[in-house]
Amino acid sequence: MRSSAYATLVENDDPAIKMKRPLWLLLLFFPLLAAAAPGDEYILAARAAYRNGERVRLAQALQDLRHQGGEANVLEPWVEYWQLSLRIADAGVADERVAADVNAFLDRQANSYLAEKLRREWLKALGKAGQWQAFQDAYPLLQQPDQELFCYAAESRLVLYQDTAALEALRPQWFAAADLPESCMPLMAQLIASGQISERDIWERIRHLLAARKFDQAEKIAAFLPRHQAPQRKVLLAIAERPRHYLDGSSVSAHLGRLKREMLIYAVERLARIDATVAASEWQKIQGDFPVEERGHVWGQIAMAAARSHLPQALAWYGDADRASLSEEQIAWQARAALRVRDWPALERVIERMPAPLAARPGWIYWRGRAMAAQGRVDAARALYLGISNQANFYGMLAADELGRPLVLPPPAPPPTAQEMAAARDNPGLEGALALIRLGLRIEGVREWNWTLRGMDDRQLLAAAALADVSAVFDRAISTADRTVVQHDYALRYPAPFRELVDPQAKRLALDHGWVYGLMRQESRFVMNAHSGVGAKGLMQLMPRTAQWVAKKIGLKGYRPAEAEQLDTNVELGTHYLSMVLASLGNCPVLASAAYNAGPRRARRWCATKPLEGAIYVETIPFNETRDYVKKVMTNAVYYAALFADKPVSLKNRLGVVAARDDDSSYLP
Repeated sequence: MRSSAYATLVENDDPAIKMKRPLWLLLLFFPLLAAAAPGDEYILAARAAYRNGERVRLAQALQDLRHQGGEANVLEPWVEYWQLSLRIADAGVADERVAADVNAFLDRQANSYLAEKLRREWLKALGKAGQWQAFQDAYPLLQQPDQELFCYAAESRLVLYQDTAALEALRPQWFAAADLPESCMPLMAQLIASGQISERDIWERIRHLLAARKFDQAEKIAAFLPRHQAPQRKVLLAIAERPRHYLDGSSVSAHLGRLKREMLIYAVERLARIDATVAASEWQKIQGDFPVEERGHVWGQIAMAAARSHLPQALAWYGDADRASLSEEQIAWQARAALRVRDWPALERVIERMPAPLAARPGWIYWRGRAMAAQGRVDAARALYLGISNQANFYGMLAADELGRPLVLPPPAPPPTAQEMAAARDNPGLEGALALIRLGLRIEGVREWNWTLRGMDDRQLLAAAALADVSAVFDRAISTADRTVVQHDYALRYPAPFRELVDPQAKRLALDHGWVYGLMRQESRFVMNAHSGVGAKGLMQLMPRTAQWVAKKIGLKGYRPAEAEQLDTNVELGTHYLSMVLASLGNCPVLASAAYNAGPRRARRWCATKPLEGAIYVETIPFNETRDYVKKVMTNAVYYAALFADKPVSLKNRLGVVAARDDDSSYLP
């Protein structure tokens, strides 16, 4: 039934009908999909018991689930997993009955997400207990080891086979950005004792951790230093809060020890995040008492902070930095500093010196082409554009614009057959994931869904995306359709549900409805009850304070905060707020998109003192999240316009020119 309804709608050539497909199917299928399934109450009771560590209640829920009659609930294996997880925590790996039950579950659930999840827990328990032979026997069956298990695997090879290569292979983990789990620490201690990780390497990791304000991790790493050289936590916290005060109160001489130098370096780096100009001034006063290498390191930090603040001195300060020690992030901001001031020769030089993997990213290929074109090397620029112009991303679209190619969507793949849809519907992993999402266990559902997609070809992916689509689980439809390699369905990648609510509201407020949908797709992936970590709610991810302010502004009488989660109210408040932001920022959608994510004051502050090309404004947004957000919103808008059969507008024209910074102090939350 689902596949026939899907096929009927996708085969219609009317773009308006095709784009309304998700809403039609939502109306047709959602009452059925949202209905409780037999045993749901026992699944939820079992989950609550698991989270609270209530073993007896969990066992009772499993018993009730098995004795309810009828077909087995697709989520019964999850209850078994929760029970086994608690038993591992209680008894460890020494209990033979636990080991037998774990192995039996792994056999029954072979190749499933739950088997991987339970095997990961079992291996961690084996590693913690030092049962290395049992660990080695089970580890090859794990498909996606994490860093904790990677370290346990290295230790097991070291203990069982004296494999020193396994220890040496861990050294790159020391320099990775991720926190080091406890399982890695004994091995890192061996690398330090053998001299494979030096004191300089220890301080390098401490610097990275302090920059991220990870004081607990920094304290753990500092324990590898001699006691008299390890920084005190209270000193680190004092510097983090008042770096200028620390610098003013410190005496500097030519005989500074390593610890004192590092604390002064940290203070200057913290100060640079507040005011790079002041930090540069302070560093110039004391840098003569530091080794050349450390001087270059600090200038690299000051220069990146200046580039993020759009200060014109950034490029000059990069000239004082130690080029060999610059991180990829610092190099990227050096390129953005050159771009911001339109110093095309400098931009090209920076990109040419980038590490090959960084320079090969589509963004730097595009900007290198722009730098070449600005210097008159048009043919060389075109060659670079051609290499990325077919990529379905922000830079691929901009490259196509430079080549004068209008956007043409790939022909839609044939819709899934009845057999393909049946296979997707009967896939236990997809079925279980949808059941978890229906019960509000979205995190678990998304993970099981993503795991199940591994190894699927385009036809299987399109069927899975269609299944998510008819189930009104639009975020899974989008991410699944995004994975196809040859056969594509952009109506699944860019669904447009709720048009009977959104379109009239957008028209009333004179908003480009392709842009509105592009923003909603990025905000919530059309998850109606989406909640962000900072409290934003609903389809348009409104903060409670913002929703309250907008409701008052538009005269929405009797508004209560809970209404912000209601679909119609969320759309009404979100589109009104978007309209207000757009009007306050000169009707510039690039600025309004940045403001919707990071706030209007920041979006305005990031403007230049002169008009700035929209693509350059976007590239030099200081916040990584906001920069990525604006790229995707504006790219989404182009695709939605094409799917809505609107008059096509190129991405470059949509980005336009961002006006010079104004002094508008009008308040918007």
